[in-house]
Amino acid sequence: MKFFASCAKGLEYLLVDELVALGCSGGTAAVAGAHAEGSLSDAQRAVLWSRLASRVLWPLADYACADEHALYAGARAVPWHEHLDATMTLAVDAHVSGSEVTHARYAAQRIKDAVVDALRDTTGARPDVDLEAPDLRLNLVVRKGRAILSVDLGGGPLHRRGWRRAQGEAPLKENLAAAVLLRGGWPALYAEGGALLDPMCGSGTLLIEGALMAADVAPGLLRHGGRAPSRWRGFDVAAWDGMVEEALARERVGRTALRPVFDGGDIDPQAIRAARENAAAAGLRDAVRWHVRSIAQLDAAGLGQHSGAVAGDPALDPVADVPAGTAATGESTWSARGLVVCNPPYDARLAADPALYRALGDALRRAVPQWRASLLCGDRELAFATGLRAKKTYQVFNGALECVLVVCDPVLPAARVDAAPRVLSEGAGMVANRLRKTLKASRAWREREEVDCFRAYDADIPEYSAAIDVYTDVVSRERWLHVQEYAAPAEIPEAVTRKRFGELLAGASDALEVPRERIAVKTRVKGRGGAKYGHFARRGEFLTVREGAARLRVNLFDYLDTGLFLDHRPLRLRIAQQARDRRLLNLFCYTGAATVQAAVGGAAQTTSVDLSATYLEWLADNLRENAIGGTRHRIAQADAMAWLRADRGEYDLVFCDPPTFSNSARADDFDVQRSHVELLQLAVSRLAPDGVLYFSNNFRRFRLDADALAAFARVEDVSAATIPPDFARNPRIHRTWELRRRHG
Repeated sequence: MKFFASCAKGLEYLLVDELVALGCSGGTAAVAGAHAEGSLSDAQRAVLWSRLASRVLWPLADYACADEHALYAGARAVPWHEHLDATMTLAVDAHVSGSEVTHARYAAQRIKDAVVDALRDTTGARPDVDLEAPDLRLNLVVRKGRAILSVDLGGGPLHRRGWRRAQGEAPLKENLAAAVLLRGGWPALYAEGGALLDPMCGSGTLLIEGALMAADVAPGLLRHGGRAPSRWRGFDVAAWDGMVEEALARERVGRTALRPVFDGGDIDPQAIRAARENAAAAGLRDAVRWHVRSIAQLDAAGLGQHSGAVAGDPALDPVADVPAGTAATGESTWSARGLVVCNPPYDARLAADPALYRALGDALRRAVPQWRASLLCGDRELAFATGLRAKKTYQVFNGALECVLVVCDPVLPAARVDAAPRVLSEGAGMVANRLRKTLKASRAWREREEVDCFRAYDADIPEYSAAIDVYTDVVSRERWLHVQEYAAPAEIPEAVTRKRFGELLAGASDALEVPRERIAVKTRVKGRGGAKYGHFARRGEFLTVREGAARLRVNLFDYLDTGLFLDHRPLRLRIAQQARDRRLLNLFCYTGAATVQAAVGGAAQTTSVDLSATYLEWLADNLRENAIGGTRHRIAQADAMAWLRADRGEYDLVFCDPPTFSNSARADDFDVQRSHVELLQLAVSRLAPDGVLYFSNNFRRFRLDADALAAFARVEDVSAATIPPDFARNPRIHRTWELRRRHG
């Protein structure tokens, strides 16, 4: 059985790992969550033990939803008497997107009406609504013409652990705090004897979460006092009670063995009072040492014994919980190893001051130079202002705010942040300014459509003639660039071309904040017969990137192309949307991105054909990356034309994106202009009666033989709908036609 666990964006792959560790048989990352494979018991265990999930949703119904009437009818058909009775209370949370249903509150109301009407017809009575603490909380998602109705097994947001009594102005959610700790490797550091420091602790979320993690306390124990979080009739209360009993036993052992290696400081006495109150509610009154302390005072303190004094007591020095006049001096008493975690201010309400970030970095280098740091910063510029060298960088979201999580191991200085900034040449500055404007203009649609890999520049300034594509690694969230130089006019001297290309690289590195070692460059060299691309690297280095719900492997350095044609993104996502329970044939499949999208979209069967063993191995890796396997997904190494002549299968979807030319020794010569009619006639003959074939190519001088095709197919040019916004300046990057069988 599959269920869904939601989380903050940026935590998806951590969540998959956690769910598998908790006993699920598998998991696939999605946007803001993970699809998990497991039993109801596994889902309930996630409610009790997940530190990262926001909600755990057990599906009850998944149905087509063309409009509000279908929304109601699908919910009305559920046997609600099996899930609740009229004495129980109900609440519905709704999330809608697309044109079918546009108002979330109205959608929630219609689901509530369907439940009430069904129970009234069955029992003669109806349940009441309780939005705050219902017996049964339902979750509705309407997206891409389908409605998914689920039980919220946790009864509400799981980040609410149950210990928060007081909070500062912008508290960090507990599940995001857990991600900061996990990315920093805190559980392993604690097991090795390490300590935990938050020098700007606010109301104490990171330290309290870290201490409960170290003590092996299940996040769900305090939330419900051990009681079942839902009165849904399907909830396995006996299994839950057994899990709680086991969790309580683990908690007793963990709290007894917990070492007081937690230190928090903040310049605001009110924040420290809130932190103490929260720690006491979490059962950690004596585990954390609290200080009213500025960043500048950090290196005068150390992890010592607790005095038990109350922060803000005038008899105490603000640096540490020791009597005034006896503050630590001289050599620091910090532990030899540990983790610094911190969430410095960065949002619109709390001013983001680069000088504060600089002071934080300076203090950490003085006090704990050999420690690891995991810092949640507002953006890359603020992270850079710390002056710390980031080993890993991750993009995460704190609510709606896009943030950067940097992990430094150990805390060492990077390039000095107060050094004079690098001066770009006039040409490089023009490129950088153009890229910044493009990023700003495209940000809204990239965030709306959740696009991680995109074209940022395409010879926008004619003198700087190249294409720049951005690829974002799903694990590290680091940006990488793929830069392809276009051929310069023959009258331009080679020296000028080289100088301009160097300026383009400098401008791109500056504007996109990508170091030179993460830029793959494909430059043209003069050769016999004209310009051609030079030799490629043999690094064998792959990134994993995200496209929709799929993970895809790309190689930026070793081949002319990366393994993912970015201009086909809308067409692949269209295939994913249409693939559920259908059979896909992918001809000239390349690395199989369209195959993966169809499989992730629920295709009943996929068949992928290509002559290249390298590409087919790449496809197999892409399928494994998405936990897709089995005999339903066939791979054939063959010449596509010869394979079609021999095949007798039937397919609901066919994707055909052939090369312009091919003269492989293992197949007949192929010319898309000369061969496309025969190719398409063979492919259309394999279509199911209501099937569709998408034919695409990027040959600029290609002319479709519409008269010849009309004898066996209905043809529609859908190119405009398949060109994404980042390729709008080059609308002929490819052409796409939709073909259907002509009957009668």
